[in-house]
Amino acid sequence: YLSLDRLQAWVARATQETEAMSGRTPMRLIAALQEVPLLSAEMAEVRTGASRAAVQRNLDALARLGLIKEATGQRRYRYWTAAV
Repeated sequence: YLSLDRLQAWVARATQETEAMSGRTPMRLIAALQEVPLLSAEMAEVRTGASRAAVQRNLDALARLGLIKEATGQRRYRYWTAAV
């Protein structure tokens, strides 16, 4: 229950903080991270329908905003999670 509340609060915050970002990819990434706890760039491509470059650019932007965090600590084969 608490996890669901935190996730819903994160979605609201992420939606508000990405309003000024262009394109559909930020909202699609937020939706994807709402559905799965860990998301790779490859998975994000499939779930959002966006190009690899667009996905990576937006993952980096969401990380800079503090909305997501990289969970593996690697430079390759990385997975991202919502920073709830």
